[in-house]
Amino acid sequence: MSPRKNVIKFLILCLVWGLTWIAVKTGIETVPPMMFAATRFLCAGLLLSGWSLRSCRIPFAAGEDLVRLVIASLLMITLCYGPLVWGMQFVASGTAAVIEMSLTPLALLGFGILLGEERWSGARAFAMIIGMIGLSCLFSPTLEFTSLSGTAGIVGLLAISWSAVSSAWGSVLARPLITRYGSTFVSGCTTLIGGGGLFFSSLVFEPEATASLQAPWNWQAVASWLFLVLFGSLIGYSIYLQLIRDIGPARAGSFAFVSPIVAVAVGVMIAGEALSAAGMFGMILMLLAAAICLYGYQDSSRSSRHDDAEADEGCALEVAVELRCNGRQGEAARRIR
Repeated sequence: MSPRKNVIKFLILCLVWGLTWIAVKTGIETVPPMMFAATRFLCAGLLLSGWSLRSCRIPFAAGEDLVRLVIASLLMITLCYGPLVWGMQFVASGTAAVIEMSLTPLALLGFGILLGEERWSGARAFAMIIGMIGLSCLFSPTLEFTSLSGTAGIVGLLAISWSAVSSAWGSVLARPLITRYGSTFVSGCTTLIGGGGLFFSSLVFEPEATASLQAPWNWQAVASWLFLVLFGSLIGYSIYLQLIRDIGPARAGSFAFVSPIVAVAVGVMIAGEALSAAGMFGMILMLLAAAICLYGYQDSSRSSRHDDAEADEGCALEVAVELRCNGRQGEAARRIR
């Protein structure tokens, strides 16, 4: 794998996104799910864009890059979270978690190969199978398939499956943009654009969305929202995009095999939830799957050189932008003098 800092980033991502499950669950108990997510992403997008403006690092995406940025934003945020929260009305939470978390790394690998950002690896494909089995074991007490016999259940399952595909597709599309424009800029734009689309979707499809903006939220929802903005979006989402750029979609996507372990462990320690032997076995399989994804296959040819070249290009762009900004600031200072 890449330098040690990428391992640290990966572990932070798994920890943060493992804890966001609890925050989301708490928030949507009193606030419409899409509106809760939309306001979180909009706030994060404004803060990230403001930070980019403060550091004088506002590149301009135009032409094909602008189209790609908009499409990636809608895929990663609007078309992911909207179908996900809608589908979960008809599918048991454990089943939804297994489907969404299993498909995420698989779809990242698939789109990475199709779009030339990854190379086929039998080891990683094997890791995906192990991870899916592990997820099924971990969530086996909450798996429920009897409700999927009706039309609503099948459509809900398809919506949840699409959310994973949509997120992965957008993530791979965004990788070249992260290299050219930096993770802060892309994080700010995607959360702002995607959050805006999710906001309007909430107003259309969630009857209580408008009322939720007019009435004060309880302190649990506010605390959960603040945690999601700060840790889930500003820190977690930005790190995720950096990992997509620096280590590739397949490796970054293996967080889906680790963050559920964090969520379950927190439930066991704080809420006193039970953990079965099957769950323990599932955790072991998931950790093994993540290890294989991260270390089991080293790209010694085009993929690794592509990653290094993109990282170098991104660093060069950031340096050039910073030098240009410093030059402007220096010129302004000379004029004042």
